[in-house]
Amino acid sequence: MKPHGRKVAILGGARIPFARSNTAYSTKSNQDMLTAAFKGVVDKFQLHGEALGEVQAGAVLKHSRDFNLCRESVLSSGLSPATAACDVQMACGTGLQAAIGVANKIALGQIESGMAGGVDTTSDAPIALGEKLRKILLEVNRAKTTGQRVKALAKFRPSMLAPAIPTNGEPRTRMSMGQHCEVMAKEWKIRREDQDLLAYESHRKAAAAWEAGFYDDLVVPYSGLTRDNNLRPDISLEKLATLAPAFDRKSGHGTLTAGNSTPLTDGASAVLLASDDWAASRGLKPLAYLTHAETAAVDFAGAQKEGLLMAPAYAVPRLLARAGLTLQDFDFYEIHEAFAAQVLCTLKAWEDPTFCKQRLGLDKPLGAIDRSKLNVKGGSLAAGHPFAATGGRILATLAKIIHENGGGRGLISICAAGGLGVTAIVEGA
Repeated sequence: MKPHGRKVAILGGARIPFARSNTAYSTKSNQDMLTAAFKGVVDKFQLHGEALGEVQAGAVLKHSRDFNLCRESVLSSGLSPATAACDVQMACGTGLQAAIGVANKIALGQIESGMAGGVDTTSDAPIALGEKLRKILLEVNRAKTTGQRVKALAKFRPSMLAPAIPTNGEPRTRMSMGQHCEVMAKEWKIRREDQDLLAYESHRKAAAAWEAGFYDDLVVPYSGLTRDNNLRPDISLEKLATLAPAFDRKSGHGTLTAGNSTPLTDGASAVLLASDDWAASRGLKPLAYLTHAETAAVDFAGAQKEGLLMAPAYAVPRLLARAGLTLQDFDFYEIHEAFAAQVLCTLKAWEDPTFCKQRLGLDKPLGAIDRSKLNVKGGSLAAGHPFAATGGRILATLAKIIHENGGGRGLISICAAGGLGVTAIVEGA
């Protein structure tokens, strides 16, 4: 396979501890948290006053005040104000998509260095006016005379003060992600016991990584937290088995629970990327390289009725074909655990001859992975999932894993709302 452009080095990253919604960061904004993650990178690599080529980051849940979120956070980060910045949004794939955008510019020689990241808070989710009240206020704004304003305001009723509460659902189906994943779990016959086991392993691996000090230089203390507060070191399969279904309470066959699904989470992350020359000029050594990326989308609401979170199952085969690799040619797999069932559906699809032939157009299944190589430092079920911040967390984590391993190759797979998937390959320096 021919390389395309220059190598893109991952120099490292920083994130704040992830916190369950309405806990430690209940009064923090997207800008507060993203700035803290950026400062973590600036301090770690002594970039104070440095002008990077570009910074890309974003959030899924944004207030109107967040219209230039990334740039505003850059201006408060310690970087030079001459550092350009832009917002990115690709649902749960935002952080990784931002890194891909920066990496592509480095590979093309357009910039020498850049930072990518993401942030989200469900504690400070935007709450909109009801549609009827909003239209009245717009009519008042358009009015030219006092009479016109009074006429518009006369339409107001106290009941219109009820806000439009944000929901974590798909506009085209009116179903939440969890409801969609429950449908996927039934279609792929994913057992509750297997979901609970994956959640148990995620927490146990993350707890071991924290105790070993793996996260000490990846996570910067913030707002009183030094560790992710969703982590449950004392988790047990027995406790997980007692939890009631969270998204299908009526049928008696629901398998997704609060324990094997990610909680609503607040947090932010950032990653520093650069060319080899830029890194060498500052005495910085790459941890790993971002070498390939692929996105995909599925028809979850139309005729095909594919599972909402199955897009990575389509993206990875294209990624492998371009890289000239098989699914087994990896030392590590970082598959985002939006839900334990989603991970298991994807793994099962890659092993299924019918799916691989009819949906992916392959002659044979991609096959199974070595599960001991999956999310070896814990995944989203343990850390939590601040939507746009997850990609940066995974990328920085995987780069460090590969570096400490003395090399190797890792696969990243992230599902996202809207039937989207973002995937990438990271290889040793």
